[in-house]
Amino acid sequence: MSEQNNPYGAPTTGHLWDDNLAELTNQPPKWWMIGLHASWILVLLYGIVYPMWPWFGGATQGLMGWTAIGEYKADVAAIQQVRSQYEDKLPGMSAAAILADSELSEYVVRSAKVLFGDNCAACHGGGGQGNPGYPNLVDDDWLYGGDIDTIVTTITNGRMGMMPAKAGVAMTEAEIDQLAAAVAKGEPTSTPLFMEKACFACHGMDGKGMHALGAPNLTDAIWRFGDGSVEAIKYTITHGVNDPSDPQTRNAVMPKFGGGKLSETDIKKLAVYVAKLGAN
Repeated sequence: MSEQNNPYGAPTTGHLWDDNLAELTNQPPKWWMIGLHASWILVLLYGIVYPMWPWFGGATQGLMGWTAIGEYKADVAAIQQVRSQYEDKLPGMSAAAILADSELSEYVVRSAKVLFGDNCAACHGGGGQGNPGYPNLVDDDWLYGGDIDTIVTTITNGRMGMMPAKAGVAMTEAEIDQLAAAVAKGEPTSTPLFMEKACFACHGMDGKGMHALGAPNLTDAIWRFGDGSVEAIKYTITHGVNDPSDPQTRNAVMPKFGGGKLSETDIKKLAVYVAKLGAN
């Protein structure tokens, strides 16, 4: 190395260490110097074109007048212009009419995904698959009916069904065991207790439920509470649902989103979104 690159022929600062260690003053390569000067020139040009330099009362505005917030507002305006061709139609349409329009319903499904995430996913899951104690919205099994107008009513006004607790005076523990076993098999009418204890008044003569009362179908093996085990069913029969007389009752309340919480248009969007989640 020393033979190929003789340091003694290069200029030094004049300082020597240990007799032969010198600090050389060689210039950097030309490409490096070109890059250095190009860099500060570009910074200077950038500061002229864009806001950058601190000044009295604020930074310089730059020749282009560009700002980050200005670009953001322009992007939002562009998005709103694209959406307006759909959004302007929605206030004057019913949810059923929106659902019937394939192009418009496709737009609504996409735009309502955020609404669903903000207002519904905490209980019904991100994909509408439900959570323990909260209905599944993708299986087309409905407590109050799954037509679009009923879904609008449910979202607008909320729901709060009621099943009285049967423990004590209404039914003995042995009767609860017998009825729970029949319901667990999907055969609620197989025991005389179904009629004797007036279960048919809410769940129908065939045990398949009644939308008008929000009473579930007891024959389809789809369960709102628990996994359909005899123990889970016994608990529901024993303590009821939303029964104020029993502190251990199951709680099942769907809050209302009408009355100013959500606009009518947002409610229609959510109704279409939910309707499209299921088989209908």
